[in-house]
Amino acid sequence: MAVASFVLGLLGLLVLNLFLGPVAIVLAGIALWRGTTRKGRALLGLGLGVADLVVLAALVSADNTLSWGLAG
Repeated sequence: MAVASFVLGLLGLLVLNLFLGPVAIVLAGIALWRGTTRKGRALLGLGLGVADLVVLAALVSADNTLSWGLAG
């Protein structure tokens, strides 16, 4: 779960921030709660999941809409 959290958090920076960010956060939380041996990856997944949501909020607020895209 820790590795999945990390991968989904990293992927979420590029696509599907709204979906992959919270999934990465939940998976990291579960992995840490279960006492994973890959604590570093779980914490990175948690941080990347939060970063996904922060990036989404910044991009949405930049163009005052509920969705964003790369084409301007």
